[in-house]
Amino acid sequence: MKLTKNIVSIVTDVILNESEAIKNLVNHITDDFQHIIDAILTCKGRVVITGIGKSAIIANKIVATMNSTGTPALFMHAADAIHGDLGMIQSEDVVICISKSGNTPEIKVLVPLIKSRGTILIGMVGKLDSYLAQQSDYVINVTVEREACPNNLAPTTSTTATLVMGDALAVALLECRNFSSDDFAKLHPGGALGKQLYLRVDDLYAANAKPLVAPTASIKDVILEISSKRLGAAAVIDTDGKLLGIITDGDLRRMLNAHDVFTNLTAQDIMTKGPKTIDADEYAASAMTLMQSKNITQLIVMKEGTFAGFIHIHDLLREGIV
Repeated sequence: MKLTKNIVSIVTDVILNESEAIKNLVNHITDDFQHIIDAILTCKGRVVITGIGKSAIIANKIVATMNSTGTPALFMHAADAIHGDLGMIQSEDVVICISKSGNTPEIKVLVPLIKSRGTILIGMVGKLDSYLAQQSDYVINVTVEREACPNNLAPTTSTTATLVMGDALAVALLECRNFSSDDFAKLHPGGALGKQLYLRVDDLYAANAKPLVAPTASIKDVILEISSKRLGAAAVIDTDGKLLGIITDGDLRRMLNAHDVFTNLTAQDIMTKGPKTIDADEYAASAMTLMQSKNITQLIVMKEGTFAGFIHIHDLLREGIV
């Protein structure tokens, strides 16, 4: 079938429609939002979020965001709730009910049952004159002018607006809880994101060789040390254990360009002073950032102010720290 419609124009209209609706959400923020934050922060139970249809899908995502940012939350499908799942709601919980119209049959059945359990009911709703809005203790207004769907029927702009308001709620709670990156790491231990947040240099470098030479070592000894340890570098350490410098493959190449005869040279003659180092307690992601910014492939690891070894870019890539 030959396409006759201007696809670029259609897609552009959808994006502009939804972005304008999101921008207009700032006009919907009332004092209720502060009361909602206070209610959730002080509740002794969990946040239970419910909805039906597309609203249920959005509810699931908001639940996931809250759980990952320090606010315990549960999803309850509105249809299943009136067939037994209502039992998951406890009197200490706060319930958020999501509905564009606020007047669906399931919502009208569910709302009185929720209120009878003594829980705070928050309506995240697209119509302020709806049954849900009128029955809720607090309201989050997610009204949109129209859907991106040309028939103004398929939930598109309305679900995007609801999702954004859910994100705003989750982030507000996160900030009020002073939820830090360390807290985030505890809840995200898996995958590359988790590793960036909890994996430290100390977890990676210990298995590596520790190439080092004395400042008076011959060039032959330097080359043998670098070659045998296979890290492309060696630390130059004096008799007191003080780090004086580093010799890399690049330093050896520069030596060959600068000297025709190097039999009388020693490690201290060709080393790079003030080498880049990182403390063993630093995050592995910080090591990657430093290597990338300096365009180098290894860092000297320091522990309690003394040379402890090397971390190589391959150690980081192997762990997915990118």
